[in-house]
Formats: sequence, C-alpha cells, structure tokens
Amino acid sequence: MTLGPAGRARPAGSPPTPGPQPVRHTLATRRGAVDVLVAHALFMALDPKQVAKQRPFPPLGTLYAAAHLRRHGHAVAVFDAMLAPGPEAIRRAFELHPPRVVAIVEDSFNFLSKMCLGQMRQAALAMVGAARGRGLPVVVAGSDASDAPGRYLDAGATAVIRGEAEHALLEAVAALLDRGTRGLDAVAGVVTRHAAGAAPAPVREPERRPDRFAWPARDLVDIDAYRRVWTAAHGSFALNMVATRGCPFHCNWCAKPIWGQRYAMRSAVDVADEMADVKRTLAPDRLWFADDIFGLRPEWVAELGAAIDARGARIPFQIQSRVDLVTDVAVEGLARAGCDEVWLGVESGSQRILDAMEKGIRAADVPAAVARLRQRGIRACFFLQLGYPGEAWDDIQATVDLVRATLPDDIGVSVSYPLPGTRFHTRVARELRAGGDRWTDSDDLAMLFHGTYTTDVYRALHRALHADLAAGRAEAARLAVARGLRTAATDAWRTVARLEASGRAARPTPAPAPAEPLPPPDLSRAAN
Repeated sequence: MTLGPAGRARPAGSPPTPGPQPVRHTLATRRGAVDVLVAHALFMALDPKQVAKQRPFPPLGTLYAAAHLRRHGHAVAVFDAMLAPGPEAIRRAFELHPPRVVAIVEDSFNFLSKMCLGQMRQAALAMVGAARGRGLPVVVAGSDASDAPGRYLDAGATAVIRGEAEHALLEAVAALLDRGTRGLDAVAGVVTRHAAGAAPAPVREPERRPDRFAWPARDLVDIDAYRRVWTAAHGSFALNMVATRGCPFHCNWCAKPIWGQRYAMRSAVDVADEMADVKRTLAPDRLWFADDIFGLRPEWVAELGAAIDARGARIPFQIQSRVDLVTDVAVEGLARAGCDEVWLGVESGSQRILDAMEKGIRAADVPAAVARLRQRGIRACFFLQLGYPGEAWDDIQATVDLVRATLPDDIGVSVSYPLPGTRFHTRVARELRAGGDRWTDSDDLAMLFHGTYTTDVYRALHRALHADLAAGRAEAARLAVARGLRTAATDAWRTVARLEASGRAARPTPAPAPAEPLPPPDLSRAAN
C-alpha cells in the first residue's frame, strides 16, 4: 500500500526507474500521529479491467482535500487505495499514522469514482467499519455518498458531505477536533445521523474560484510506485491534473452529485504554473487532464497555450471535450499547449438518439471536428454509448457508419448506465432489479434496464466495433495485417448477427417523448 509523505521526485530529464519492476506497497517514511487520515476506496486490485490496463492515477480529489487541510494547519497523512490490495490495508495506516479523524474522500475527478461501482462501495463501507471499530470519527465525501448518505451513516459514518468536499471537510474536522459531533450540524453541506434519521444538509455553494485551493498533495502518496507500474506495463509514465470543476451541459444520463450544473475554471496561469512544477519535480512523460470537459472557453485554451509555452512547461497530454467546442481557436491553443489526444463525447451516430439524450451536438459536425484536430496532429478518439432507450438497429448502424467514415484513433464503447440523480435514471428506475442498480466493476457492461437488445448483443457489438475500427485503420494505412484484421471483424459481425436475431428484449424501455431543446449554457465567464 502507499501511505504518507513518500512521493520521491526525480530531476527533469533524468532516466525513469529502470526495467519492469513489481509494485511494492511501500509505507510512509515518516510515521506518527496525525489529525486526519485522508483515504479513498478506488482499489485498482478490485477491478479486473483496470488491473489489465495498468493505468493507475493518484486520487486527485483526495489529494486536493488533504492539501486543503494541511494548508490550514492540520497534520495529515493519506491512505492511497489505488495500489493497495484491498480495504483491510487501511488497518496498517491506523497503526502507522494514528489519526484523530478519518476522512474518506473519493476522487470526484476520476470517472470510475463517479460510476459508484459495487466493489468500490463495499470497500468504502468496510473502511468506515474498520475506523469505527477503533472508535474513530469518520467523514465520507464522494458521488455515492452524496447520492445516498443514509447508506454510509448506517454503516457507522459520523457525517457525510454532500457535494464539493474541501471547505465542508475543513469545517467538519475543526468541529470534530474542537467540540466532537456537537458542532457538525452547523456545517453547511454535512449530513449527520439523528434519532429521527438523516438530518437534511444545508446547501453549500461550491467554490467559484478554484485557484484558492492548494495544488494536490502529491507528496503524500508514493509517486515512484505509480511510475513503476506505468513503466513496466507501457514503457512510459503518466500523471493527472485538472483545470475545471463541473460541467454545465445537459446530457440527461450524466450524474452531477458534486457540482450539479455548475462549473468553475482555474486560471490558465495557475494551471500552467502547476504543470511546470509537475514537469520539474515529477517528470511524467504525459498527462491526463481529468476535467469532465476541458477548455469550456476557446479563449481560455489559447491563454493556456501561451502560458505553458512561456514557462517551457509542455508535456504531452490528453483531454475530454465536446464536438461543438472543437473550434479553430481552441485547437490552435491545444496544439500550442501540448495536447496530442482528445476524447470526444460522440455517443451515437444517430441524431435521433443524441436528441433523446439531450446531448446538444449534431452528428453531422463530427467529421469536421475530427479533421480540425488531425490538421494539428492531435489524435481524435470517440466515447460511444449503446443501448439508450428507443435505440433501434438503424441507430446502431448510424454509429457504425460514423466510425467507418471518420476512423477515429481510438474508441471507448459502453452501454447506457443509469446513475442516480439523472433524468435517465428516473425514467428507468422501475426496471432496475433489486441490488442490481450498478455494475460490480468497470468491465461489467451489463444492461441494468430493458434495452432493445440483451446484454450479450451489446457485448458482441462492443467487440465488433473495436474489431471493425482496427481493420479500417489498418486498411487505410495499407498495413500487412489488414486482411487478418478484416477477417476477425467479419467474424465479429457474424456473431452480432446471430445474437441479434434472438436477442431482442421482450418489453424494451420505450424511447422518451421528444423534449424541447434546452438552451446552451452561458460560457462567457470563468464560473457560473
């Protein structure tokens, strides 16, 4: 496991840790009692798909919370679940860093945390129980806890933070250290358990100027352990950053329990300064910007490119964006800043399905966005979503045709996943089976409601789309392997055809009634 202040930097330009090495679950080099042990429950070891990918990232949201507590005078240690074997490992953290308070703060910038996977929930609840077994007060923050605080309070949590964690956590810790649980009810954004049940939490405004937060406390995790995993598996090392909190768009399947429809952008200068510091002290080979949507304002992207250029802070990085944000100004700024890969939320090639999702983009605009990115040497990749209510075979074929026409550099294919708090979840809630309202791990791909087809069909489509793209790209590049890849793709489509004939759901969820288009968000300011 990785605990405490053990991040060891290497000078920029020095060689990476030599050779593939096994992960060592290192302990903190400095031991001792702390005010707060900050933890999270995203264990790579519990998710077979993530174990296979070997692409772990430090928990940014957890490290932001730790940095905020430390800046305000609290002694802090971190239990980093990412490279730990399982929730029982936190017991060793209690021994190394005896805390007065335990804060389980999930990484709200990592999409896996936002999915509220079953394994992650069970791990978090086990950690709550372990802390309470030692008589320690426990504060929990994250998407799952925000959606259902009672579940965590029933497991023994002292308090649950709904929404953004940093300010509420600081006040909750101060109350616990000073007055015990008596002061918690006055903390906005905090839910506690009373005799009559979960007390309602006063609404807390999220921070509108995120530059006020200290940079993530990366020194409190073992960065070299991450470097070893990445280097052994990929021959290079990646780290993560974030420039924007929240997303103001209206996709009706996207859960937003932390920031709602709010967004807040860091200044381009602050982001560039952090990037320069990361390059100098940790020297990653590339970065992943974990923003839900990066670069909401094209002029901000241009400013970032200039700031990074001025500091010599360029590190190749990838982002997530939208088709309608890929303007000439934005692409120029991205290229100048060092971006070499953009994942676009394309979702479907069918305009009918995009409109039902309230996505707010046009399928016809995808090819031009791809072309703009490629003109500046930036890889264009697609997120695709199958199985949305009302999706017929013609809609699926439109998605296949779009992939074949544009040949994106990569695709991520999933099925529609009803997250609590979304309009989509409300629409299908009655169909969710008891205890089956979420995936166990990120490779599940099970239909949780009645799609047009059964889960087996969508899993076969997932494989066929990947195989078809691999063949198409090889054919376009005139590679010798193209014939073999096309044969594999043809076999995959035959499997889809065989399953499709018998894999129609008896009573599929109907398509939603057409809704009036929602107005696009106002992106004229750095925060809304």
